[in-house]
Amino acid sequence: MTDVTDPDDLELSDAETDALHHLQLGIEYVHRAYGSLLEFHHELGHAMDRMSDAEDALREAGHEAYADELRDDHLPSGAVSDQWTYELVAEFSTEFLEAADAFEGTVRDDLADGLDHVTERRQKRRLRERSQGDDRR
Repeated sequence: MTDVTDPDDLELSDAETDALHHLQLGIEYVHRAYGSLLEFHHELGHAMDRMSDAEDALREAGHEAYADELRDDHLPSGAVSDQWTYELVAEFSTEFLEAADAFEGTVRDDLADGLDHVTERRQKRRLRERSQGDDRR
């Protein structure tokens, strides 16, 4: 990998540029999905805290059977297939996110000398060149 900062110094075909762009957008969506999973983890954690408060309130109100069911069946259960959300987050991170990031990095290193956002960098340069050539400023 070299220290390329100008995307025009790269010898990329249009197909390679397009592939890199789609791959990088895909990775960004993977990260957004991870953020949504973290949000789900936090939201469900807050929900479980409230349900724990409900257990105490049910017990205080004399509804031991409901409080016991909440304590024994609902609060300790997993969110998906008996997994708690922290386990889902950890598994997604280590088994999917890290692998997808590594793959994207390998492809980017091989095709673009590690330079990210090639399409956006080219667009930025074109827009700046266009604005600098405009006499209406």
